[in-house]
Amino acid sequence: MQDVDVVIVGAGAAGLAAAKTLREKGLSFLVLEAMDRIGGRAWTTDTDFGVPFDIGCAWLHAADRNPFFPEAQAAGWTLYHHDMALDHLYFGSRRADAAEMVRMREAEAALAACIEAHAGPDDRLSALIGDCHCLRANSTFAGPMDFGADDDEISVADFRSAADLDPNYFTREGFGALIHRWGADVPVTTGAPVRRLAWDGPGVVAEGRFGAVRARAAIVTASMGALQFEEMGFFPRLPDAHVEAIFDLPMGLLTKIPVTVSGTRLGLKPFDDLLIERHARHDLFFLCFPWDLDLMVGFVGGDFAWEMEAAGTAAAVDFVTDRLIDIFGSDVRRAVGHGIMTNWGGERYVRGGYAAARPGKAHARDVLRTPVGDRIWFAGEALAPGGLTQTAAGARLSGVAVGSEVAARLAG
Repeated sequence: MQDVDVVIVGAGAAGLAAAKTLREKGLSFLVLEAMDRIGGRAWTTDTDFGVPFDIGCAWLHAADRNPFFPEAQAAGWTLYHHDMALDHLYFGSRRADAAEMVRMREAEAALAACIEAHAGPDDRLSALIGDCHCLRANSTFAGPMDFGADDDEISVADFRSAADLDPNYFTREGFGALIHRWGADVPVTTGAPVRRLAWDGPGVVAEGRFGAVRARAAIVTASMGALQFEEMGFFPRLPDAHVEAIFDLPMGLLTKIPVTVSGTRLGLKPFDDLLIERHARHDLFFLCFPWDLDLMVGFVGGDFAWEMEAAGTAAAVDFVTDRLIDIFGSDVRRAVGHGIMTNWGGERYVRGGYAAARPGKAHARDVLRTPVGDRIWFAGEALAPGGLTQTAAGARLSGVAVGSEVAARLAG
């Protein structure tokens, strides 16, 4: 049985940051990662379109306080500020007129004011959407395309606690690649899912195919989705409050459906934002031709994203192609080529995009920030400080904070 000071479960941004922090404090650690790579939901590939494409996180949110941003600058990576303002809005195949675009921007401000002032018993974001008479486009941005959940499943209090993420940047080389570069110096045992974490003794014991690792403490950075599916068991069972908090932070989902579009730019500019509002929340957002590539990146979120991933890649690509044809005409079909769909809902060790508190359960994040028996700490995007939940930067900051807390506790 191997002995270390701390065993870290997961090698995403939080786990890697915790490891770096412990190393700075002079503590020994072992990072165990279930997947065959580091980075977690940060993953850049170049096999699908011949250029770097972020399968996972892509925006460097809150660049003025995002620790990855200065590292991207220092590395000389190509950066683009994305203002996130909606450039094109369609209701089905009908383009919104100028008056509707003005109404949408006014509704956005009204919704923000209602969220800030909210003190009522109904903690569902959908209640405020109705009270503000907002266009549905705003609830789409606030819900599925932002939090990864529909507005009737989002806690107003949880939404309000999230920070304004501007300024937002893209990097041509890939955010996932940046995180892999940053974490490459951390020793990680990959392909090593932890099946059981025992804390019935003076420390903890992590068990799996790798054997057993005994440590003084554990930092668990697995996603809420993986914890809800009980990929890792705890012995004895976690306190009821912690178990309830895990299930009160279900995973939202934002699914990407990028397709190549060649020989035309459809009258759009690179990085334009286009939203199509449709019936039954079958809404679709496009990031248009990023970096002037022959690529339209479609996004679906919330319940519809779960439905789309269940339907499969072929259905997803057909859906995106048909929506482009609805707007731009049948000639588009000849221009559309290869397409893919991300599948974080089906990734065994992730089970979704990022965590969003159920209505009335915003306090769940604080519950999970409390250590269990001074032996088990949780970290990750769901528990990020400073309102940066649901972001890779927030996951990293969570890992740093928890790593420092564990080091101080073990030193005491």
